[in-house]
Amino acid sequence: MFLIMSKNLDLVKTLLIIIIGMFIPFIGSITLTYGLDFTDVNDWLKIGYTFSCFLLIFGIELLMVYLYFVVTSKIASQKIDKYKPKK
Repeated sequence: MFLIMSKNLDLVKTLLIIIIGMFIPFIGSITLTYGLDFTDVNDWLKIGYTFSCFLLIFGIELLMVYLYFVVTSKIASQKIDKYKPKK
C-alpha cells in the first residue's frame, strides 16, 4: 500500500512540474501572439480559459496513456503467469 501511495505521489509531483513548466512558456507565447495586456481582467480570463482547455486535452491524453500501460501490464502479467513452471 505504501509503495502505491509513494508512486502516485511521485507521479503527482512530476505532473505538477510539467504543468508549471508548460504554463510559463504558454503565458508568454499567448501574450506575444495576441498582444494581451496583463492589467486587463478579460485578458486574464482568456488566458485562463485557453490554458484550462489545454490542460483538459493534456489530461485526456495522459489518461489514455495511463490506461494503455495498465491494460498492457495486465496482459503481460497474464502471459508471464501462463508460462511459469508449475511446482
